[in-house]
Amino acid sequence: MWTRAELKSSARESLKGNYWKAFWISMVLVLATGGDGGGGGSSGPVSDRVGEYVSGYPDALIIVGALAILAIAYRLLLGYSLEVGSRKYFVQLAQAKNTDGCYSYAFDGSNYKGIIATMLLRGIYSFLWTLLLLIPGIIKAYSYRMVPYILADNPNIGADKAITLSRKMMDGNKFDSFVLDLSFLGWYLLGILAFLIGVFFVNPYAYTTEAHLYLVLRKNALESEFCDYEDLNLKRDTNYFNDTIDYYNYNDHDNDFGNDDN
Repeated sequence: MWTRAELKSSARESLKGNYWKAFWISMVLVLATGGDGGGGGSSGPVSDRVGEYVSGYPDALIIVGALAILAIAYRLLLGYSLEVGSRKYFVQLAQAKNTDGCYSYAFDGSNYKGIIATMLLRGIYSFLWTLLLLIPGIIKAYSYRMVPYILADNPNIGADKAITLSRKMMDGNKFDSFVLDLSFLGWYLLGILAFLIGVFFVNPYAYTTEAHLYLVLRKNALESEFCDYEDLNLKRDTNYFNDTIDYYNYNDHDNDFGNDDN
C-alpha cells in the first residue's frame, strides 16, 4: 500500500535541485491539458445564455466552431504527445534518471501514432461516461488516469491494453487518489491568493507526487501479473526503482528516459 505522506515526501526529495526544470515542464503540461485534472462541470443557466447568444449571431457561431476545431486539432496533434512527454519527464525524475529527450520520444514516429490513438480513445470513453452523469464521468477519469504514464513507458502497447491496465492499476485506488488530489487543495488556494500565479508553483509538486504514485501502482501491477515487463518496455533483470526511496525500493529500465468496465 501507499500513503499520501510517503508519496509527497518522495516528491519533495525528487524536486531537490530539479525544481525549476520541473516548473517549466509543468507549464508545458498545463498547456497540453488545459490544466484539466480529469473532470469538470458547467453551469446550466450560463450555457443556456451562451447558446442563445451564439444562435442569435451566425458570425459568432462560425467563430466558436472554428475555435473548437482548432482546439481539437491542437489536442490531437500536439497536446496528447506533449502530455505523455511531460508525464515521462516526471516519471524519470521520480526514478532519479536521465530526463533528456522525453518530448522527442513522444513525437517519434510510431510512438506519436500510438499516443494519439490511445489518448483519443481514452478521451472518447471519458466523454461518453460523462454524458451519463457527472459522477460516473469523474470516477472513470480516475480509472483512466494512468494511461499517459503507461504510454510514457510504451506508446505502442495498444489502446485497449493501456486502458485496461490503467483500470486494473486504479482498482481500489481511485478514492485514495481523489483524496491525494484534495490534499493539494490548500496549496492551490494559497496560490490563488497570490494572484493565481502561485498555482503554477504548486504544479511541479503535485505532478511529481502523481509520478511516484504511478511507480507504486506499476510495481503492484507487475507483482500481480496484470501485465508483463515487456508490455511496459521493462527488462526483468533491471532495477526499476529509485533505491534512495525506502518505502517501495525499486529500479530503472534502460529506456532511459475496483474492477470496472470501459
